[in-house]
Amino acid sequence: MGIKGLQGFVATVCPDVCRMVDLREIAEKHRIDHPDFPPVIVVDAMSCVRYWYTPESWVCGGQWREYLAILEDFIKAFMAAGIKLVFYFDGVVEEKKRDEWIKRRFQNNKEIARIFQFIKTHRKQPGRGMFVVPSALPTFTRFALKSLGQKTVCTLQEADFEVAAYGLEHNCIGILGQDSDYLIYNTCPYFSIEKLRLDRLVTLMYSREHLCRALGLSLTHLPLFACLLGNDVVPERLLEGFWHKCLVTSPHKNNSYSRRANVILAVANYISKVPCSYSSLERLKEMLPLGSDMTLLYRGVQSYLLPGQQSPWIPPNVTNCQTFSLQEQTAMCQDKEILQVAKEQHIRSENYTIFNILSSGETECSNSLEDERDTEIPGQALIYRPARQHIYSVLLESGKGGAYPLVKEWFVYFGNPLQQPELIQPVQPSVPGGTPNLKTLWFAKGPDVEKQRYSTFLACFHLQDGMEELQALEAPVAAFCCLLAYLMMQVSSLSLEDLNAFVAVILCLKGKSAAQLASLQLAQVDSRAVHLGAVFVRGLTTLLLANSACGFPFRMDDLMPWEMFDGKLFQEKYQQSHRGCSLEWLLEGNESLYAPFHNLKSFICKACAAKKRTIQSRPRGDGFITGTQQREFNPRFQQTHRTSFVPPYHNQMRGFLWRNPQPQGRDYRLGHPDRRRRFHRPPQ
Repeated sequence: MGIKGLQGFVATVCPDVCRMVDLREIAEKHRIDHPDFPPVIVVDAMSCVRYWYTPESWVCGGQWREYLAILEDFIKAFMAAGIKLVFYFDGVVEEKKRDEWIKRRFQNNKEIARIFQFIKTHRKQPGRGMFVVPSALPTFTRFALKSLGQKTVCTLQEADFEVAAYGLEHNCIGILGQDSDYLIYNTCPYFSIEKLRLDRLVTLMYSREHLCRALGLSLTHLPLFACLLGNDVVPERLLEGFWHKCLVTSPHKNNSYSRRANVILAVANYISKVPCSYSSLERLKEMLPLGSDMTLLYRGVQSYLLPGQQSPWIPPNVTNCQTFSLQEQTAMCQDKEILQVAKEQHIRSENYTIFNILSSGETECSNSLEDERDTEIPGQALIYRPARQHIYSVLLESGKGGAYPLVKEWFVYFGNPLQQPELIQPVQPSVPGGTPNLKTLWFAKGPDVEKQRYSTFLACFHLQDGMEELQALEAPVAAFCCLLAYLMMQVSSLSLEDLNAFVAVILCLKGKSAAQLASLQLAQVDSRAVHLGAVFVRGLTTLLLANSACGFPFRMDDLMPWEMFDGKLFQEKYQQSHRGCSLEWLLEGNESLYAPFHNLKSFICKACAAKKRTIQSRPRGDGFITGTQQREFNPRFQQTHRTSFVPPYHNQMRGFLWRNPQPQGRDYRLGHPDRRRRFHRPPQ
């Protein structure tokens, strides 16, 4: 997460530390110097996603096909220059950084509350100054890049360490990201994603050597320098007294600089006079109020040492023990084969969250674009908890007496103080014939096992009785129905109008290009539709989790948002549906969509009725429409839905939504010879 204020300091106080470079020229020089090794840039993807997401609309739930096209253009620009990219994503929140993670989540909550207040006041999306990334963007970016044939790594520890280590080990031409920690690691050059001009492949390159020269330090000073400014290991609150002492004795104090800039100069001045030795670090510890944790500085310095590196601040007989903390603990899952496979899939970005649960029994979910003042819609963390409880049961073996180990959840929702993880009890799903064990789901072969995978997946969402109808659908549509039926069951305030809007989206989305979706203009933005869009997209990550646990009854690419959702399109359909527009209007005049619309709707209503949930009509208008337009409400279209299900093979859309039942699990299970080929781009 970097050192606060360091990059701003570089830009204002010592701009010579960075300079514009041409990445094509750097790549060409690398080819001349290393003809047998192509130029590689390692990308800190987590610090890049907010710069990659450039579609105009960001509050409505995500413009996923537009975003996919943007990522493809990004990759093509580097490929044209002969530069290979390797993308790294955070795969874990380390315990030492949990406090900072929580602090940021509460800050995000405040930002999201301001966004909803703006939308309700102005009936439109705020400007880019209030931008937050769409819910689950990093998760789906990982799968998007994989779908585009890129090497994508999910880390076993904090990503910046693994990125820096990869860059050093593989002689990469640089690291692309936006994290000042890359100014501290002694690794390959650091390039700015913020300043990147993709059309010309030029950006800012930061020089550690020049930073040291400007501060009067050496490279070996930098890890201690970072710790004494405050970072993810050493909290700033412990350093205020130390900073004051440094400021008093600093000869570099400049009243035209910010306090932070003067602190940086003062700390550098102090360190420059300290001998580089372990005994110096011991004396320095006595100046800081470290309390009971006297190893804090020691661990902070060590966190910047890459494999094979040593530091004069640390005794030479102590090797770098930077390892993934979950591996040091007793794993929740005691089956080594299962754990190893989960770990390998995790690193290759093939599953979702499974390894974290099996190894440490802990998982987390960041903020979503949810309106905390809308009391009719529970937090998405609570909506999908029953499904997660079933998934945890599939993953974890019960002990004596049938008791399961508890799973620790750090999920952000309104009212959760995040002071400690919530302890969640796994709950066995109602699988016909009983829940298969994990080895059967993951490793066994044959049509019977394929059926078990599918039925176990459905049981996690209380849809085990709908298997025949769902298997008759195209995979993305079946997954969509599974999620939407579950959502309608769990949230009693969702209406027939909401259901109509969601179903219209997946039907109208098919065949629409990224450019067509980008050109869609909204007269206004409805805050409740914003909330529902975020809840739906978070539900897709629950599908990913269930699919990973059940041995991949679906291909992962069939569960991606660009296959079934678009934020602006949902806004449009939501507002049309709640205004009571005709079915013809909702489905854009395409009569061939009528039968599929009624079929999907009938299936969902029937599944809800089986759980004693009747979906009622509750037209809300949209608050912005005139009385004349409100009177266009069509009672015939919006009446409480009858659950007659038209047989799928007798509708006009047989080639569009319906298919012969096909087992899918082996396509995205272990050891498949070509995973890349199974990811397909939607039309542009």
